[in-house]
Amino acid sequence: MIERNFEGRENREGRDGKRSKRDIIVKRDCKLCMDQIDIDYKQADLLKKFMTERGKILPRRISGNCAKHQRQLATAIKRARIMLLVR
Repeated sequence: MIERNFEGRENREGRDGKRSKRDIIVKRDCKLCMDQIDIDYKQADLLKKFMTERGKILPRRISGNCAKHQRQLATAIKRARIMLLVR
């Protein structure tokens, strides 16, 4: 069932009248922007918060970082991997 509201946007609802998970967008604030934290490859404990147990970098949509800090985190994690500070 597709309905249009007064703004011209479509509301997509399933059979039960519930919205799908794709329609619900949660705005998160960047933790690094709020606390004004500088990212450095030598801070292994900070970098591990943004990694999985297997050592993969968490995506932006899960970690809640802004694009600028996500890029800085990615380069810092890669440098820390080379120096064997983070696995």
